[in-house]
Amino acid sequence: MRSKLVNSGLAVFAGIVLSTLSYSSLTAQTSKLRIIQTNFAGDSMHIIDPVTNKVVGQITGIEAAHGIVTSPDGSRIYYSEESTNTLTVLDGKTLKPTKSIPLSGNPNLVDITPDGKKIYVAIAQSYTDLSEFPRIKAAPTGGVDVIDTGSLTRVKTIAMKGGVHDLNMTPDGKFLIVGNARGGKANVVTAVDTKTDDVAWTVPMDPSPSPMAVSKNPDGSTRTIFAQNGRDNGFQVMDFATRKVTQTIKLNVEGRENPFGPPSPSHGIMVTPDQKTLLVNSRYSSAVFFYSLPDVKPMGVANLSGKGAGWLVITPDSKRAYIANEHTNNVSVLDIPTMKEIAVIPVGFAPARNTLWMQP
Repeated sequence: MRSKLVNSGLAVFAGIVLSTLSYSSLTAQTSKLRIIQTNFAGDSMHIIDPVTNKVVGQITGIEAAHGIVTSPDGSRIYYSEESTNTLTVLDGKTLKPTKSIPLSGNPNLVDITPDGKKIYVAIAQSYTDLSEFPRIKAAPTGGVDVIDTGSLTRVKTIAMKGGVHDLNMTPDGKFLIVGNARGGKANVVTAVDTKTDDVAWTVPMDPSPSPMAVSKNPDGSTRTIFAQNGRDNGFQVMDFATRKVTQTIKLNVEGRENPFGPPSPSHGIMVTPDQKTLLVNSRYSSAVFFYSLPDVKPMGVANLSGKGAGWLVITPDSKRAYIANEHTNNVSVLDIPTMKEIAVIPVGFAPARNTLWMQP
């Protein structure tokens, strides 16, 4: 009997130890999570602690940063710099640049494969054609630059008609979804096979897609593409398997008119990691619209005290969203379950893209 009690006590103790270790691991992981907020104007990025919702650091010496991603282990930060047409690599510990990778043209958004081995950079059309000067014309094509993170070199440029403003990796990493939206009257969504880095298929989409979000099925495969556009205050829903647009949704901004723009009335769209909710920015009304998934039904709206919502990022637990308010130089923090703004964080000039970073 005593032996059974001892064994039972040991089992309970072991359970407590395991629970404590798991909790400690989770706490440690949460304590390292940061939000990096770029500022398109000025010369810095701001680092936000999502536990305190305070700025805890800055990365300086940056001009015209556009897209930003981090490596899975947090050891590197990559951002595209429009002023130099480069992808800059920062060391995750020192926050100092270690490499500047020349790109094929003017860079916009960037994304990274789940294993961290490749980065894709959207290349917009560059206005460099002086053949009809004083009229300055755009180059005929943009595309996607492929960066190998092992060698930190550009290994390929996937040329495409029209410029590329936004691109998104599918959750399983098998495809890169590209919005051909910058000039050239391309008006298509393109899927790139990430194994070969060749175009797998293109589908016409009018208006052209930009920005976008991608959801997944329970098995991890790609389910839906949600595509904003630069013309309407709304988005289209495309079934990935059939490549058909199944819904066109305009945001109901009646009573929320707050004309903060341009360039586009709706910019910034993201699926929560738990795949239950779609968040859509309205730059025009300085609000975030919530839709349930997978049925894409309206759930509610969060009005922002900051103006000009231009981008967003969502924490891994699907509980918080950070919205870049580019016209008031701050970031709104939304509580997703209640759809309420809970904090406003001052940052730099014209905050734009933001991303998650697990600080090493």
